[in-house]
Amino acid sequence: MTTVDTTSPALGEHGGSGLQAVLVDMDGTLVDTEDFWWHAESSLFADLGHPLGEEHRAQLVGGPMTRVMDYLLALTGLEIPREELADRINGRFTELLDGGAPLMPGAAELLALLRENGIPAALVSASHRRIIDLVLKNLGDHPFAFSVAGDEVARTKPNPDPYLLAASRFGAEPARCVVIEDAPLGVQAGEAAGCQVVAVPSVAPIPPGPGRLVLGSLAELDLALLRSLVPAPV
Repeated sequence: MTTVDTTSPALGEHGGSGLQAVLVDMDGTLVDTEDFWWHAESSLFADLGHPLGEEHRAQLVGGPMTRVMDYLLALTGLEIPREELADRINGRFTELLDGGAPLMPGAAELLALLRENGIPAALVSASHRRIIDLVLKNLGDHPFAFSVAGDEVARTKPNPDPYLLAASRFGAEPARCVVIEDAPLGVQAGEAAGCQVVAVPSVAPIPPGPGRLVLGSLAELDLALLRSLVPAPV
């Protein structure tokens, strides 16, 4: 785990904004892995004699593995130990991911914006540590001070715990952090943590709401807009 220097100035101290940190989701937000997850899940269940229709795909986006397994086991009636099922899904996904995952539109620009402006940033995902580390390795030079994995918190998304943990590691106030998410459950987690949320829907639609900015692409998020989301304290 990377040590964070919480004594370094936050953006609000030198950027005319109250923004202290940006907390970025991974799958479907930063990297285009949702197709990989769907292929891993659907191909495995097809092999097990339970083909999954496309209509089930939106139900599997953005949640922790426990929720995905609950849904799939209830849907199919398949009797398989949960730990074995998780290992088999993660194994297929890792094989697909090993060659690298494409960035979502505007993700490269977002990474450069965070890095070049010295904005404290963390990667916060429901994926397990081994998958996050593989994605980060393929990203190369990135601006994230640390990452929070779904298997490192007692309650992952849609609970607020991952985002609260990330904010606390920065010594930041959740209300002065911006969460960037693509899935309804991730948006729910960021809002429950008390953060400002930017939603960029990938598979499942996300309606506008209080304290929530919905964009069509990360490419729409520039420095001025990011700073405007958290006004400077008076």
